Amino acid sequence: MRILILGVGKTGKLVAEVAAQHGHSVHVLDATENKDGAGLTAPFVAGFDVIVDFTTPEAVLTNMRACLATGAKMVIGTTGWYDKLADMKALAERRGASLLYGTNFSLGVQKMLELTRAMASVLKDSGYTFAVAETHHESKLDSPSGTAITLADTVTAALGAQEVPIRATRTGDVAGIHSVIATGPDDSITLTHESTSRRPFAEGAVRAAEWLVEAKPGVYDLRAVFGKL
Repeated sequence: MRILILGVGKTGKLVAEVAAQHGHSVHVLDATENKDGAGLTAPFVAGFDVIVDFTTPEAVLTNMRACLATGAKMVIGTTGWYDKLADMKALAERRGASLLYGTNFSLGVQKMLELTRAMASVLKDSGYTFAVAETHHESKLDSPSGTAITLADTVTAALGAQEVPIRATRTGDVAGIHSVIATGPDDSITLTHESTSRRPFAEGAVRAAEWLVEAKPGVYDLRAVFGKL
């Protein structure tokens, strides 16, 4: 399989490494080669089976517009752009492209989302209030993280109401810590996932790319298809 990696940050580099270990042909395009999406011409994009984006909230929209317009298959690990999700879905559907997006490609985080949904459902109407806390490395651009927002949305959906505050911290080189805290009148319950390596994100992204190449064209939320990867 021929994979184009957009973004040479820490996660993007690791995705390229893991993809090569899976036996795929990998090409990495950095920001200097792809200023304002100029490197993503239709003939160039056509040379790849799938494109994986781990860039920035600003760059990813330009990249998606350029690639999806050609009918390409894209896995988007970048977050901070979901206010434009409806537009990107519409573009993919018009062009017969494939788009798989998710706030976190780690298997552990996907399991935490399931546990969060279960915890909120069990504690519903029991007098508990919920909050989400997350910590990431100093260079992470979006705050709060997409994963933290997804966790908060998961709680809200399970409860049917209740605004869930998010506390975001940026420090050091933390790969990612996410906690869901339920506080009652006399106790509290905390569910925490801590990433000690970025490798699970990269493994999940490569699995997603492998799955998307074989899937029929469409728009996919990682939460809905992760069990199939």
